[in-house]
Amino acid sequence: MPTLYKIVPAALWRDAERTGKFRGSPVDVKDGFIHFSTALQVAETAAKHFAGERDLLLVRVDAAALGAALKWEPARGGALFPHLYGELDLTMITDVEELLLTESGAHRFPPLAP
Repeated sequence: MPTLYKIVPAALWRDAERTGKFRGSPVDVKDGFIHFSTALQVAETAAKHFAGERDLLLVRVDAAALGAALKWEPARGGALFPHLYGELDLTMITDVEELLLTESGAHRFPPLAP
């Protein structure tokens, strides 16, 4: 199973760390699931939904850890995107790192695992 990525404002993630669960961003809560991206999708997700934003974190999760609550559903351009129907238990996180901006205002991604 692939590594999945979630871009999260740092303040929202700090709240999740206090409870041990991430319930999603306001958009996730509205849509009824937590949006994730694959390594091939996450840069476009950042450009489309987080352009120029600072204080973001890149959260990595092993898709296999999410079990049956993870659904792959068509989204942007018909591509299949991973959606988690439920809370994300922080014990499932494999890494969290700061997502920095370049001088041009684009996000600089670390090497991504597929």
